[in-house]
Amino acid sequence: MSRIKSRDTSIEILVRKWLFANGFRFRKNCKTLPGHPDVVLAKYKTVIFIHGCFWHRHESCNDATIPKTRTDFWTAKFNKNVENDQKAIRNLEYLGWNVIVIWQCQLEKEFETTMHKVYSAIMKIRG
Repeated sequence: MSRIKSRDTSIEILVRKWLFANGFRFRKNCKTLPGHPDVVLAKYKTVIFIHGCFWHRHESCNDATIPKTRTDFWTAKFNKNVENDQKAIRNLEYLGWNVIVIWQCQLEKEFETTMHKVYSAIMKIRG
């Protein structure tokens, strides 16, 4: 587990490349904002979280399984992750940020469709 990356994952890099290619400029892994968002689009007052289904417990996703050993430990850990995610989103929204959450399985199955939805959401926010 120590080799699992918390940032600059392959899926995050793909999303950032797509955003940059489509004219968006951003900061990554901003430590000054709650939850350390993966992508911060300051111009649009928008943050993007790119969540892995396993670690962030994507509901009704086949990748959100619980390991068969030490299930109490893993259940507590996953619950804390979800709680932290919800708290970060609430805090960001309170501060006036728009929050977009992208799930790993969505990107793996329908990358272009998902990114076009993200683009539409950002443009709608822009007004």
